[in-house]
Amino acid sequence: MQDEISSERASEAPQGPRGDMGRDGPPRGARRPQRGRPRHDRPKKNDVSGWVVLDKGVGITSTQAVAVVKRLFNAKKAGHAGTLDPLASGILPIALGEATKTVPFVMDGRKAYRFEVTWGIETDTDDAEGRPVETSENRPTREAIEAALPAFVGEIEQVPPRFSAIKIQGERAYDLARDGEVVELVARQVRIDHLSVIEHHGDRTVIAAECGKGTYVRALARDLGRVLGCYGHVSALRRTRVGPFEEATACTVAALEESTEMHLHPVETALEEIPSVAVSRDMGLRLMRGQPVILRGHDAPVGGKAYATCGGVLVAVGDVERGELVPHRVFHLGGTAPQRN
Repeated sequence: MQDEISSERASEAPQGPRGDMGRDGPPRGARRPQRGRPRHDRPKKNDVSGWVVLDKGVGITSTQAVAVVKRLFNAKKAGHAGTLDPLASGILPIALGEATKTVPFVMDGRKAYRFEVTWGIETDTDDAEGRPVETSENRPTREAIEAALPAFVGEIEQVPPRFSAIKIQGERAYDLARDGEVVELVARQVRIDHLSVIEHHGDRTVIAAECGKGTYVRALARDLGRVLGCYGHVSALRRTRVGPFEEATACTVAALEESTEMHLHPVETALEEIPSVAVSRDMGLRLMRGQPVILRGHDAPVGGKAYATCGGVLVAVGDVERGELVPHRVFHLGGTAPQRN
């Protein structure tokens, strides 16, 4: 998923009929007046870095949520790690400042969902916003649903929903679908680690899922309904985990409006699943210049991804190759981010 960077629009000064200064503007070569309010009146953005684990509510897009958090922190840069549809709620990790460099590590992490399937109707969007395209009077029993779930666990082939952000020849699938074009999406391999029935009430069932990157819960509900011979769509969806971020550490927009500082997590929270190594000041300076350093000590990682800290501050993340840490991302944090206790 791409990072969403919000921006502010300054008000514009009056323009002539063709969008220029008009006949009574300043003489050629003279300094033209600034549009909008003077630059020195604009509030200075903060060099804030860290993660906000937002509990996104229903009815707001992920882009809008990022814009709200960015405004509350008055941050220079912000992005999210994995889109949530407007009808979905739950964990939306938002990266501020230098934390945006660690977004891929969060997006590659495991995700957990709790979702409700309404049986008897399949929609063109595979959720409650869509138009019905198939209907059935059949309703599955809890036993039938539980018997069908194992076929969807493990490495499976899944065709994404027609209304998805996947690109087809440079255009988003949902844009093509909205224009009435027939969208043929190719099945992709995804991994689902766990599925279980939490509640079942006749035409509605609540299911818990744990899965990897790229899995569409809407497609899972659609395919499950087809296998059960009754059709179905997602009528409610909540994400309960993304990588290291869980509901226990999440906060609402209302909580952020009361206090932002207490809900900002260190940048390296996103790197909890890879080993860390403490380096000296000289080694830290080398890493920040993009140069590799030799790792010593019996606790030093021997391969794979790792990140380095100097004096408790994150300085770089990269690959360990032949006893050296080769930096791929360097960080300039200083006093701009919260530190671990």
